[in-house]
Order: sequence, then C-alpha cells, then structure tokens
Amino acid sequence: MEDKRTVEFVLGLIGGIFGIISGIGAVGLGGLGSAVGASGSTTVGGLGIVAILFSVLGIVGAVFVRTKGKLGGAFMIIAAIGGFICISYFYILPGVLLIIPGLMGLLKKNQSISKK
Repeated sequence: MEDKRTVEFVLGLIGGIFGIISGIGAVGLGGLGSAVGASGSTTVGGLGIVAILFSVLGIVGAVFVRTKGKLGGAFMIIAAIGGFICISYFYILPGVLLIIPGLMGLLKKNQSISKK
C-alpha cells in the first residue's frame, strides 16, 4: 500500500484557498483605506497581493507533497510564514492550515509497504 499523503494535500489546498481569500480581503481593505485617504493603505494592499502569491505557493506545495513530500512541506511552511508576515491577523487560519501539513510533509517518512 502506497502512502498518497491525502491529509497533507487536502489541508494544504484548503489553507491556500483561505489564504487567497484573506489576501483579497487585505487588498480590499487597502483599497477602502486609500479611498478615504488613510495613510499606509497602499502598503496594506501591496502586502495583500504578496500574501496571495504566498498562498499560491502553498497550493503548489500541496500538489508537490504527494510526490515530493519534503519539498511540498517546505513550500507550505514558507507560504504560511510569509503570509503571516505580510498580513498578520488576516492570515491566522490559512497559516495554521498550511503549517500543519507542511510539518507533516517534512517529518513524515515515505512508507512504501507492500502486503504479501
């Protein structure tokens, strides 16, 4: 029986999707702040776009975790940390949903056990 790492894939995919939603929310909040003339609002919008890119990296990591577990896990951890640095509290849920499968991908050994 070959391990397909389905749990890591699903959690990483959900985390990446929620990350994109959070990034869009940050971009919208930056646009709203810019419309009312708040200072620093363009920075929030720019960081929201970077968080969306990190979320896409998390989704790529979720796809890679099935074939290359350590690389996919590293991608998801980088996406979680980078997204949290960009938009902090907006990225708590996606960050947790990316850190857990990222650690599982890095720490879990590939098991190819064939039953006789």
